[in-house]
Amino acid sequence: MAEKRRKKEANFLIQGSILAIAGVVTKIIGVIYRIPLRNIAGQEGMGYYGVAFSIYIVALTLTSYSLPLAVSKLVSARVAVGEYKNAYKVFRGALMFAVMAGGFVALLIFFGAGFIANNIMSIDMSVYALRVLAPCILIAAVLGVMRGFFQGIGSMVPTAISQIIEQIVNAVISVTGAYVLFSVGKGIAKTRGNDSYGPAYSAAGGTLGTVAGALTALLFVVFIFMAYKKVFRRKMRRDRSRHKESYNRIYKVLLVTIAPVILSATVYNICDFVDSAMFSNIMAAQGEKKIVYTKLLGILTGDYTTLINVPLSIASAFASSLIPSLVATAQTGSRKQIHSKINMVTRFNMMIAIPCAVGFLVLAKPILDLLFYGSDNTTSAYMLQLGAISVVFFCLSTVTNSVLQGLDDMMTPVKNAAISLVIHVISLFLFMVIFKWNIYAVILSKIVFSGAICILNSHALRSRIGYVQEQKRTFIIPAISAAVMGVITVVVHLVVELFIGSKAATILALVAALISYGITLILLGGLTEEEMLQMPKGAAIVTVCRKLHLIRGEYR
Repeated sequence: MAEKRRKKEANFLIQGSILAIAGVVTKIIGVIYRIPLRNIAGQEGMGYYGVAFSIYIVALTLTSYSLPLAVSKLVSARVAVGEYKNAYKVFRGALMFAVMAGGFVALLIFFGAGFIANNIMSIDMSVYALRVLAPCILIAAVLGVMRGFFQGIGSMVPTAISQIIEQIVNAVISVTGAYVLFSVGKGIAKTRGNDSYGPAYSAAGGTLGTVAGALTALLFVVFIFMAYKKVFRRKMRRDRSRHKESYNRIYKVLLVTIAPVILSATVYNICDFVDSAMFSNIMAAQGEKKIVYTKLLGILTGDYTTLINVPLSIASAFASSLIPSLVATAQTGSRKQIHSKINMVTRFNMMIAIPCAVGFLVLAKPILDLLFYGSDNTTSAYMLQLGAISVVFFCLSTVTNSVLQGLDDMMTPVKNAAISLVIHVISLFLFMVIFKWNIYAVILSKIVFSGAICILNSHALRSRIGYVQEQKRTFIIPAISAAVMGVITVVVHLVVELFIGSKAATILALVAALISYGITLILLGGLTEEEMLQMPKGAAIVTVCRKLHLIRGEYR
C-alpha cells in the first residue's frame, strides 16, 4: 500500500514537472516574439494591442480561466472511485457550459467592441484588435475543458504539448500578421488621412496569432481526445457504479467549483485592465492628446512589460513546480520539510530577481536600444529603472501565492490580492490626479501593489505555518553580489563603448554581469557546492568553479 502511494506521489510530481517545464518554454517564447512584434507595430500599435489584451484577459478570466482546474478536479474525483460514466458526464456538461458562456461573451465583446474601445477605454482605434480577439474567448473556453479532462485522468502531456504548439503558432502568426496588416493599414491611412490605421491594423494582426494559436491547440487536443475516446469508452462499459449524476447537479457542482477560482483569477488579472482604463480616461480628462497616451500605454505594454516578464516568467515556473511537491510534503505533516522547500524556491527566485532588478537599473537604455530599434527609448528606460524593484516584489509574491495555494489555502491569496488592488487603485489615482506623474504613476502603483501582496502573504505564512524567511542568503548576499555586478557592468559598458560601439558594449556588459554575479555569489557563500550539484549540468559547473579556485576542499 505504501509502495503504491509512493508511486502515485512520484507520478504526481512528474506530471506537475511536465506542466511546469511547458510553462517555462511557453513563457520564454512569449517574451521572445514580443520583441519583433513591438518593432513592427511600434509604440502606438502596442498601445492598441495592450488595451485590447487587457479587456480580453478579463473576459477570458470570467469564462474559461478556471475551467481546466475545475474540470480536472471533478473528473479526477470520479475516476478515482471508478465512476467513468459520471466523469464523462462532467466533461460533456462542462463542454456545454464552455460553449454557452464563451460564445455569449465572445459575441458581447465582438459587437460591443466599439462601445468598449470608445467609452470605457477612451482609445477608439483598439477596436480592430479587440474584434479579432473576440472569437478566441469561445475557443479558449472549449480548449480549457479539453485540457481539464486530460489533467483529470492524470495526464498532463496533452496540455503541455498543446501549450507549446499554441505559443509557437501564436508567435509566428502574430509577427507575420502584424507585418502584413501594417502595410494594409498604411494603405487605408492614405485614403482616410489618419496615420493611426497602420499601427491599429498591425495590432489586430498581432492578436490574430493568439486566435490561430488557440485554434491549433484545440485541434491538436481534439485529435488526441478522439484517439483516446475508445479507451475511455471501454472503461465506461466496465463501470458498474449505481450512482448516476444528473446534468443539473453537475452544473451546480461546476459553478460552485468555478466561482472561487474566477474570483481569485479576476482579482489578479484585472490589474492591467484597471491601469489601462484609469490611465487613458484620466489623461483624456486632463486634456492630453489620444495619440500621446496611446503611445505611453504602448511603451508600458511593449517595452516595460516585455522585459519585466523575463524574470517573472522564471519565478512563475519555479512556483508552479513547487506546488506538486509542496502538496505531497504537506500530507506527511513535516513542517520542517515544508519550510525547507519554501526557503529553497524563494532563495533561487531571489538569486534571479535581484540581479535582474539591478541589471534593469544600470543598463535599462542600452538593453532597450539593443532590442527595440528605430524609436526613442528614453521614456522606456526611465520606466524600467523606476520599476526595477517591482521585479523582486512580484517574484516574491508569486512564490508566496503558490505556497499558500499548495497548502490548500485558496482564499487568503485572493483576499490579500483584493486588498492590494484597492491600495493600488487609490495610489494610482493620487499619483495621476494630485501629483500628475503621467505613465510613471502606473509604474509606482504597480510597485505599491506588489509590495503590499508580499507583506500580506508573508504575514499569512507566518500565522499559518510559522514560516519566517531567512534573510542573509536569500536577500543580503544576492543584493551585495548584484551591487558588485552592477559596478562591473557599468565600467565594462563604458570602456567597450569607447572602442567598439554601443550594441557590442551592451552584449559584453551582459556577459560580464552574468560572470561577475555568479563568481561573487559563490565566493560570499550564497550558493553551495551541494546546491550547484542539484542544478542542470551541476557537476560541470562545480568542476569549473574548482579550476577557478572558487570552491575549496575535496570533491564530494
